[in-house]
Amino acid sequence: MKILIVEDEYNLADAIQTMLVKERYDTTIVTDGENGLDEALSGIYDLIILDVMLPMVDGFQILSELRENKIQSKVIMLTAKATIDDKMMGFNNGADDYLTKPFHMDELLARVNIQLRKSDNINNGIITVGDISLDIKKLNLSNNKNNLSVDIMGKEFQLLEILMRNANQIVDKELIFNKIWGYDSEAELNTLEAYISFIRKKLKLIKANVQIKAIRNMGYKMEDVHEEIKN
Repeated sequence: MKILIVEDEYNLADAIQTMLVKERYDTTIVTDGENGLDEALSGIYDLIILDVMLPMVDGFQILSELRENKIQSKVIMLTAKATIDDKMMGFNNGADDYLTKPFHMDELLARVNIQLRKSDNINNGIITVGDISLDIKKLNLSNNKNNLSVDIMGKEFQLLEILMRNANQIVDKELIFNKIWGYDSEAELNTLEAYISFIRKKLKLIKANVQIKAIRNMGYKMEDVHEEIKN
């Protein structure tokens, strides 16, 4: 399970990360709202721990943009703003939980576990788009209709996960590249295009009705071809 921590108090963010890593969660820290929004919009996180008072972009605005872009990550607001109006703003914008500072780490962990259990019960560790399913635990891509399957791992897996979590939405090319290869990578952007080609071949191999469209000057979009024909 992937967790994003958006918190400008680095010592607190580090303490939260240390606790979550001990529980075997895959965590990322961002300390300002602008980069926090970019990271969260990747759609690859199961849960986001989101402070409200952040530099550049506040937590309420981040949450609102996530829900407008149909990002389904669970969100726990973490903030000193404890009034009823503040809490209602968080919940009305799509927060799943709201924890006020100061708090006990055990309580935060309990809330994290509750939210991720809810998510896991729904998806059971499997992301489905059209007739294909990606098993996050087994690193396996399968066609639900003909039982054809193929193993998928490494950067191919990361790329496919991003596209499937954001199915039917255009995902920015540079955002994908920076998420998988990193901002400081010396790799060229056409490396991403090569990996897109690898995934397309695997989709063809399992005879999927799902395709990855290249949207000119923007990015990529995963669609269910069969659904498109019906519409």
